[in-house]
Amino acid sequence: MPKYGGGEAVLNMQPNSSISVAYHPQFGPHDDLILLELDEKLLQDVLQQKVIIRGQPDEDAVLCTQLKTYGIKFVGTSNSVFLVPPSDQALSFDDLEDCDGKDNDFKVVASVIKVAAGSMELTEVAPRLEKLKLLISENPYSSDEMEDLEDIENTKKGLYKWDDLVDRVQASDNELRTGLHALSAVEINGYWRIVDEKYMDNTLRMLLHNSILNDWSLDLLHEDEVVNVMISDGFPHELVLHCLNVFCSKMDGGEGRIRSWRLNDRRVCVHFARQILREGKMKMETFMAEWKQKIPDGMQASFDMLEGEVLTERLGVETWVRPFSLSSLPSTPAQRFSALFSERPKWEEKDLQPYIRDLKVPGLSSEALLLKYTRRTQPTVDAEPVFSAR
Repeated sequence: MPKYGGGEAVLNMQPNSSISVAYHPQFGPHDDLILLELDEKLLQDVLQQKVIIRGQPDEDAVLCTQLKTYGIKFVGTSNSVFLVPPSDQALSFDDLEDCDGKDNDFKVVASVIKVAAGSMELTEVAPRLEKLKLLISENPYSSDEMEDLEDIENTKKGLYKWDDLVDRVQASDNELRTGLHALSAVEINGYWRIVDEKYMDNTLRMLLHNSILNDWSLDLLHEDEVVNVMISDGFPHELVLHCLNVFCSKMDGGEGRIRSWRLNDRRVCVHFARQILREGKMKMETFMAEWKQKIPDGMQASFDMLEGEVLTERLGVETWVRPFSLSSLPSTPAQRFSALFSERPKWEEKDLQPYIRDLKVPGLSSEALLLKYTRRTQPTVDAEPVFSAR
């Protein structure tokens, strides 16, 4: 009587040996079974259940690990790939039909339950964070918001918890956290929010005002003291900490030391520059004079701080400056370059670089992105390269 083996029998085959192949009684298309090709690192993540498939019904699915996002693509094959179930599903020899219709004299029979036409392959892709920006921009946190947690739970309009974002945004957990940080989002009452620009401005101004009243050093702000004073002024605890995270750098401190912060000159100066340019473009001289007047005493404003925040243009003999912030641009390369060339048909390299430096596409360098989306011209060897839309 022959011995019946499943997948293990095939895996344990010795070199130059053979095995009889027969159809399983449940042989068929089995669309619920799909082959997935993995490298060794990803295999371990899958076996340890550290991956998840993300995507809405109208989106192409992606596979996410804790750190990365992978696009999923079906790749067909011209070879026949037989799927053999495990040996615990082995059947009696009489239940099997030899695939070529001949008598089977082998001692081991492998039953084929499906012939796979191909497999799914994974390719690392950039996280799809455009939706994240749209979601958390629906309902910015403002000073007019007087609801308590119960009111927020009842309405939930434009409010998203971490699990909501994970369910809707195609990115790994690590990439999602990085995206939230880049958008200066803050978790308030369990919901991830961006803070209304005017409210954020008021919070920073009150922090600076209190530093004068309480004789705080802007190079050494003690967290507990700042939080307590700001709460007494009516600012929520989470917002005060968020203000420190956005506009300050955390000081190194040993265990048991009071957590302290140092005001970050560039972040504060950029904030006030944005406030000044909210109404539109200004003459360079007028802007610089007003900017230096707005920033706190002791800070030195340098126009280099505004890289990726403003553009300049010559009108006659005068230079004008206008807002054009990297944070307002799409995160996907195709949409980013489209927005850039809608703003300017031609870019010098020194002006273009601040607006594309953050683009990260697995497998493509910055030079490759420029080659893919732009045309480069250089009239002379000594001239600055100029880029236009491809």
